Amino acid sequence: MSVRRGLAGLAFCACFLAAHLTNKYVLSVLKFTCPTLFQGWQTLVGGLLLHVSWRLGWVEINSSSRYNVLAWLPASVLFVGIIYAGSRALSRLAIPVFLTLHNAAEVIVCGHGMCFRKEKTPPAKICSALLLLAAVGSLPFNDAQFDPDGYFWAVIHLLCVGAYKILQKSPKPGALSDIDQQYLNYIFSVAFLASTAHPTGDLLCARDFPLLYFYGFHSSCCASGLLGFLLTLSALKLKSLAAPGQCAAWLLLAQVTTAGCSVLLFEGILTRAAVGCLLLGGLGEIVLVFAERRGTPR
Repeated sequence: MSVRRGLAGLAFCACFLAAHLTNKYVLSVLKFTCPTLFQGWQTLVGGLLLHVSWRLGWVEINSSSRYNVLAWLPASVLFVGIIYAGSRALSRLAIPVFLTLHNAAEVIVCGHGMCFRKEKTPPAKICSALLLLAAVGSLPFNDAQFDPDGYFWAVIHLLCVGAYKILQKSPKPGALSDIDQQYLNYIFSVAFLASTAHPTGDLLCARDFPLLYFYGFHSSCCASGLLGFLLTLSALKLKSLAAPGQCAAWLLLAQVTTAGCSVLLFEGILTRAAVGCLLLGGLGEIVLVFAERRGTPR
């Protein structure tokens, strides 16, 4: 089991690294900033591949009742917000900055558990939330490439991530497996993004995109769709094999590796103060991993 868990963790890290670097390349280097089309394409590919995997018997998707589907609908709406806002933010922000802001969603989850569910939160989790909050609060003032629009969409992204995680922990979606939830997310996302491509102007924008017939653009978009699906599948596999603390440790490793590689591959300016903020956020994640491992039954 430990070997399978290790291979699943390595596969997740590889998919996480490749997916984020590919998305950053398309959004920032090629400057394809049409999120309804880009994310619609990724969810279409993911949905089709997941459906084929189901038909081939590689994954199990259960036929859910209409009540369970409707109960999960708010989470699917938040999923669209996550990928749309995340795409807008990633196109403007450096990957290390984006990941630090993304991780701040744990502050929302922790605060909701303490204030509304009256959960007994371990001191380590509270410390982690405070460190993440301090990192996110100070980062905009020390970012040499501060982009108001990028930070705005990053905040929308982290709010949606936090709300999505809260809904996942609620009793209602318990009848749906992780695969079921993702399958419904894909179906809703494709339908919603396809219907909004023209009203948002992305359809006309894509028609005038200068690299529309560039083979590098086509191959990158195909790779992004496939890698997004593999990332989802590897994350679900790791979650089924590893305890929450181990999953958190693998996620931290994937984020650190991705952030380090992105600094080498993409142009950007990181001042000492900004690096300090990023390290503060990383410390918050380390404390969170420690808290998750302490709370995992042995």
